[in-house]
Amino acid sequence: MTTREIRELYDARPFRPFAIHMADGRRVKVEHPEFMSFAPSGRSVHVFEPDGSAHWIDMLLVTDLERKPNGAHRRGRKR
Repeated sequence: MTTREIRELYDARPFRPFAIHMADGRRVKVEHPEFMSFAPSGRSVHVFEPDGSAHWIDMLLVTDLERKPNGAHRRGRKR
């Protein structure tokens, strides 16, 4: 994964939550853009959890980005 790919998800409007999959099997959710920041070098990102804990993520260890679906499909009422 590249920094450009993760920035596209981060900058998307409207923002859609996504998950970052790591080489060691961890999955880190990004629920809101304010919960994530980029290192100036672009090599790592910092993701905060709602409880205040945080993850430093080295971009070289990211294996996949999982986008959450837009939501449930709604069906109109038959009339």
